[in-house]
Amino acid sequence: MKATRISETALQLTRFGFVNAFLVSEDDGFTLIDTMINGSANELISAAESAGAPIRRIVITHAHSDHFGSLSSLAGELAEVELIASARDARLMRGDRTMEPDEPEGRTLGFRGDIGVGFDRVVGHGDRIESLEVIGAQGHSPGQIALLDTRDRGLIAADAYTNLGGLATTAGPYWRFPLPGFVTWHQPTALESANRLRDLEPAWLAVGHGMPIDDPVPDMDRAIARSS
Repeated sequence: MKATRISETALQLTRFGFVNAFLVSEDDGFTLIDTMINGSANELISAAESAGAPIRRIVITHAHSDHFGSLSSLAGELAEVELIASARDARLMRGDRTMEPDEPEGRTLGFRGDIGVGFDRVVGHGDRIESLEVIGAQGHSPGQIALLDTRDRGLIAADAYTNLGGLATTAGPYWRFPLPGFVTWHQPTALESANRLRDLEPAWLAVGHGMPIDDPVPDMDRAIARSS
């Protein structure tokens, strides 16, 4: 597993060269954002130990298995860790595929079944997780969230964007890395979220797949233009 320093408070962890999780430092230890695919738990724990602090909470950005895959194993290994997700996708990860009354009909809800882990806290747009502000980034999944570090305006955007072969939204398949676009639940909503995140004018951008970018707004503008 490769660790890349993004900022003074954030590390990107990459497995197999394309799937990312993040360690964000707080006064009491790390917030782990996403857990990669199944089988990543030991490496994630080791990465936190090497970085010098325990994992205190785990945030799942959305209900796709390459982001929650090792959550059950981590919850078993880290007895005191707090588990957090959006209220919408927490329900989906427990097997409830009932749509909200105001939700559009999407292409796919992706995951089926129950991950077997309950969440200690559910969050929505505008909530805070320590230093991180929750930003609604729906579209790729019904309840995807992004996380804005209020200390330096860095943005962890989950799969609202990808950066393999260039920055792209997931409002549709991008020819250099099409898979995330194919599994996006509702493409128009995904494009709205990409615009919302761009309007935050983040200082840096990190995504679920690909390398982080400093001063990302011009790249975000180009990605949105390709999707519009």
